Amino acid sequence: MKLSTLASRAAFAVTLAIGAGLFAVEPVQAAAPMQHKQVPGFYRMMMGDFEVTALFDGGISIDSSLLSGDPALIQSLLLRSFFDDPQKVSGSVTGYLINTGSKLILIDTGTGGHWGGPSLGKLTDNLKAAGYKPAQIDLVLLTHMHADHIGGIYDAKGQRVFSKAQISMMKTESDFWLSKDIAEKAPEGAKIFFQIAQAAAAPYLAAGKWKPLQGMDEIVSGITPVAIPGHTPGHVGYRVSSKGQSLLIWGDVAHVVSVQMPHPEVGIAFDADGPTAIKTREDLFVKLAEGKTLVGGAHMPFPGFGRLRKEDTGYSWVPVTFMNLN
Repeated sequence: MKLSTLASRAAFAVTLAIGAGLFAVEPVQAAAPMQHKQVPGFYRMMMGDFEVTALFDGGISIDSSLLSGDPALIQSLLLRSFFDDPQKVSGSVTGYLINTGSKLILIDTGTGGHWGGPSLGKLTDNLKAAGYKPAQIDLVLLTHMHADHIGGIYDAKGQRVFSKAQISMMKTESDFWLSKDIAEKAPEGAKIFFQIAQAAAAPYLAAGKWKPLQGMDEIVSGITPVAIPGHTPGHVGYRVSSKGQSLLIWGDVAHVVSVQMPHPEVGIAFDADGPTAIKTREDLFVKLAEGKTLVGGAHMPFPGFGRLRKEDTGYSWVPVTFMNLN
């Protein structure tokens, strides 16, 4: 009998034996358990001699009704961006750490878990994951004093998170949010923002570490405030410059990229002076697009670095490409 015939018969016999249960079959291995964890939320880039690290505070969802403009237009833009529910708009909260080589400067600090729910308040953990300690920060610069920018400077016990740091923002911003009189007259829904701002400032005021900025002069070498009025009384951005390169960390110029890039005339309820905020955004977008300026946006999709490109209608957001430093 040919070997091929023997082999065929042997294979057939094995098949029958397996079918009859004569041979034990190894059970299928279960899938590995799901981890339900994300990578640490930081992204690093070099800008001249400065190391700039974006620090993720977390994700947030806002109601699209907070946007002010043509409701049909807003809904169509959100649907075009594949939001499952165009009534709920997802976004990011991000702060930026600048290592100049001699100073560690943090621009905006996230919520600290004091506002917005458990999906926020991760900035300090991501700072540590990025290789730094809160006690190393020399200076905290606030674009403004809303809860998602100032909340991270104090902990649940009301103590300073950044024990060595000076905290600075525009004096008009500090005067507004620390005013007991203005806080008492504020609408009920806005009182939480005054409460968080005042609780955040208290331990730094007591330690002599609260130092509002009086003007628009360079704060430290390579970092200068830029007036961006409308969102709050003293809202500013910070221009970071080194070796001929620059980055504008713009605070809350825009919140919803899919709507306010193509239509910068669309405002948002968080703006204290809506018409001024819109005019500021429209004028700034022209300059940023013409100059191909790199931007760091607190509410742009993480890590929030990108540029604006002029389109036939409005602008588009061009995010940076993920790169390794070495």
